[in-house]
Amino acid sequence: MMAVLKDFSLNPEHYMRYLIFLLPVLSCYDVEKDCNAFQLGTFEFSTIINGEIKTSRFIRSKSLEIEFYENNIDSASVKWVNNCEFILTKINPKSNQDKRPVKIEILSTEGKEYFFEYSLVNNPKKRFRGRAAKIN
Repeated sequence: MMAVLKDFSLNPEHYMRYLIFLLPVLSCYDVEKDCNAFQLGTFEFSTIINGEIKTSRFIRSKSLEIEFYENNIDSASVKWVNNCEFILTKINPKSNQDKRPVKIEILSTEGKEYFFEYSLVNNPKKRFRGRAAKIN
């Protein structure tokens, strides 16, 4: 039995053969990313805050996003950087925190959902991820 296992050990030449075989297979994986389908419409986003699931609904046009969260309504201007990235800037900020624009990048899409990453424009190293669903 040990002789069989000993013969099974891989030398560097074997690693190269496997790598050459696996590279084309792995590089064929393509993430679905139809960002145009998510530029306009009505969406929902859920997150956990203090142990509770909170849901926000928002309506987005090419230049405006209106968010409905609990009993509040917020409006933000939308500036598309490219098909998959945009910047939200609150129209009537109530605090200095609200004045900071948020950069959102759609990472992938799947059916009626998109997965995104967001950060404050002036703090791109602190990023968060989320998922939004198109409901209309």
